[in-house]
Amino acid sequence: MKLFPESAAVQLEFDKIKALLVDHCKSEFAKKRAGDLRIHTKKDFIETELQQSHEFKLLQLNNQYFPNDYVLNLSKDLKLLSIPGAVLISDQFVQIRKLAVSLQSIFRWFDNERRVAYPALTKVIADTYYEKAILEMLDDVLDEYGNVKDNATEELQKIRLNLFRKRNELRRVFERVIARLNKSGYAADIEESFSNGRRVVAVFSEYKRQIKGILHGESDTRKTAYIEPEETIELNNDIYSLENEESREVQRILRKLTADLSIYAELLKTYHAIVGEYDFIRGKARLAIDMNGEFPSIRDSAHIELVNAYHPLLYLYNKRSGKPTIPLSITLNDKSRILVISGPNAGGKTVTLKTVGLLQIMIQSGLLVPVSPTSQMGIFKQLMIHIGDTQSLEFELSTYSSHLKNMKHFMEVANGKTLFFIDELGSGSDPNLGGAFAEVIMEELAHKHSFGIVTTHYLNLKVMANKVPGIINGAMAFDEHNLLPLYKLIIGKPGSSYTFSIAERIGLSPSLINKARKLVDEDHFSLDKLLNRTEQDLREVEKKEQELQKLLKENERLKKEMTQVMDRERHKQEVEILKQQNVITEDRINYLKDMERKMKQILLEWRKAEDKSEPIKQMHSLLFKKNDQVVTNKLAKKVEGKYHEVSSDIVVGAKVKLKKNYQVGAVKEIRGKRAIVQVGLLPMSVDLSDLVVVEEKGGEA
Repeated sequence: MKLFPESAAVQLEFDKIKALLVDHCKSEFAKKRAGDLRIHTKKDFIETELQQSHEFKLLQLNNQYFPNDYVLNLSKDLKLLSIPGAVLISDQFVQIRKLAVSLQSIFRWFDNERRVAYPALTKVIADTYYEKAILEMLDDVLDEYGNVKDNATEELQKIRLNLFRKRNELRRVFERVIARLNKSGYAADIEESFSNGRRVVAVFSEYKRQIKGILHGESDTRKTAYIEPEETIELNNDIYSLENEESREVQRILRKLTADLSIYAELLKTYHAIVGEYDFIRGKARLAIDMNGEFPSIRDSAHIELVNAYHPLLYLYNKRSGKPTIPLSITLNDKSRILVISGPNAGGKTVTLKTVGLLQIMIQSGLLVPVSPTSQMGIFKQLMIHIGDTQSLEFELSTYSSHLKNMKHFMEVANGKTLFFIDELGSGSDPNLGGAFAEVIMEELAHKHSFGIVTTHYLNLKVMANKVPGIINGAMAFDEHNLLPLYKLIIGKPGSSYTFSIAERIGLSPSLINKARKLVDEDHFSLDKLLNRTEQDLREVEKKEQELQKLLKENERLKKEMTQVMDRERHKQEVEILKQQNVITEDRINYLKDMERKMKQILLEWRKAEDKSEPIKQMHSLLFKKNDQVVTNKLAKKVEGKYHEVSSDIVVGAKVKLKKNYQVGAVKEIRGKRAIVQVGLLPMSVDLSDLVVVEEKGGEA
């Protein structure tokens, strides 16, 4: 992205954002990446950077471990590794081993599931691979502290074995010498010491000539002399020689290890960049957590749709101070490209302008921004800004001359991919003339389809916004009753400067205020007053709208609860129906199983019996019993629907019901315990116990 002027990023305080990011980075690689943060214009690159920060932010918020434990600054060491003939020391190899371990842990961390869950973080290692030979090569030669292992080579193993033996022999001989000197009373309090790497005894100076050996020196007080006993001279010489051999062999091993490892120099540089890149991504994620940064939608066109956006630095400052920060919502698109913000001084116009500018630079730098995730942000190729006094002593330009010089540049280079910000357009000159020039500048920028925000107090620019396509009005809300700015942007209407209201607030004399009012053009004053009144009315409407929205939300909540209750009740009914169906199904299955068992038994009897008629009769009874039952049940329902039973004695002429087949007839004759019953045309002899007296419903029999 091209910036105008060069100090635009500093004016928008992007340098402070970068400084915060540097503080969150640990490695020199990441700190340099943060300090040299570039503003990009390619959508794919920007989205990848944002997605990486977003994924790492989720890891941090969910307290998930990511293996970037070591802070590694190995640029110089890896550069030395690629130089022929160079030799790395043990500490450098320890750091390189940590680098190899880090990459091993990172590649293991990215299993198949995590590669799918975190695709953007996976891209960092997509073009490389893990080489296990590096770690094996180092572990074959060095221990975890960087010391060359005894078995690194046969020669070193032999040297160190001889050293071990000689040192043990020296220890035994030296102990005998010390014991003898102690017995003679020659040994000083400290008894032994080392001088130039050789073991010596400490004796009182007056006895030094009585001990055979080499004098290595005396103490500062001249009371103690340090002598290498004659018995240990040869052993010390052998040990000294073996130590030199060991040093040369270790140096040779390290030189060979450096040469062997140099074939992986470029791969190790890639590893170093990967570890640094993850540290950089972690820094961006931590910064996003601090400032409540989110990942908005990115569009590959000129577009701004900010929902509940905050100025990052103001948000952090208010967070530390325990103060609330008022969010900003603004939309600039093809139909509404230029926003003209008016309103009182210290009402937040410049902060609004800087918020949009800083967020745009941050998002195109791959940084998450403090906005609602539903926001949409486009990509611009150039950003131009004019804020504050740009008077130039070097070129003898006044404030207004410098202002016009910048506006000339804006109009010459602006296009449909330009985002511009102008604070107090037309200020610094005669109000009428400055306002006229400001109107011309606005028309030209609108004609070039540029996007931008302009702050002003000029009434002609406020009126212009309703006439020129692409230009819209905006106002910073002001509480006229308490005479305090509300730091809230209202889109669609111009704002009053509240000049006289603010004068009253600071306690200016009423007579002076009235005198000033008389000097102001009546139409101008009426328009400002009208804007003032409109803004207050709009605030009342917004307040009522918020109350209405609150009631609508409550209504929606109650509706949702009622729906849930109804769904639960419907579910309970369905479950109950299924239970009943299951019971019927179980009875049916049991009945069929019983039928199958009985049929098998009858079939078995039929095969054994000589007289086949009896099994056939049983089978007929079994198969048609249910149908008889159905018929009987239907007849019973019909009779019960027409008659009801009565507790009367059975006498001739009474209507009775046969208990077995539910037929109804009249008693014609009684013969002892039986009765002749006329059922239809057929008289039947029936036992009295099988009869019950009935009456027709609604009348007597």
